[in-house]
Amino acid sequence: MAEELKGKRIAILAADGVEQVELDRPRQAVEEAGAETELLSIEAGEIQAVEHDIQPTEKIAVDKAVVDASLDDYDGLILPGGVGNPDKLRKEGAVIDFLQGWFREGKPVGVICHGPWTLVEADLVRGRTLTSYPSIRTDIRNAGGEVVDEEVVTDHGLVSSRSPKDLDGFCAKIVEEFAEGPHEVAHTGAAAG
Repeated sequence: MAEELKGKRIAILAADGVEQVELDRPRQAVEEAGAETELLSIEAGEIQAVEHDIQPTEKIAVDKAVVDASLDDYDGLILPGGVGNPDKLRKEGAVIDFLQGWFREGKPVGVICHGPWTLVEADLVRGRTLTSYPSIRTDIRNAGGEVVDEEVVTDHGLVSSRSPKDLDGFCAKIVEEFAEGPHEVAHTGAAAG
């Protein structure tokens, strides 16, 4: 597995309030598989990670503001959760534009817990099957997505999981999907435009 992602660059998109384990464990998994990672956020500097959505843990250095990031530079994207993180990301036009462009290209994405909230805002769950933390499932359904309660769900390169308890399966599946590369574009929502 150490060479599975050799030569691949994986973006992680997060903001203050990111659940630290949902950033750290997937990052570690793709790096152990040979990928390089880069943390993108709303702006350069640092983001405040949390544990259980409320306990501040550590500040994590941001590699680049999303507005300065190019889709062409990355082979995979990780969207960790934490309640505050996607709520901040979904308010930023540059984040929405980046995600819509990403989905238009069919590049693989791993999203966990509350992370799909940002995809809902970007109109990227319509016609897709995914899972999430229970409290945002109604939002996903209202945005045209189908929600299932499973450890890991994959739909055209979109890998989703419910919570940190699913991280083992989630990490294994994102490595597999990132190794496969771009998928056929699902023509739904904003990704079709």
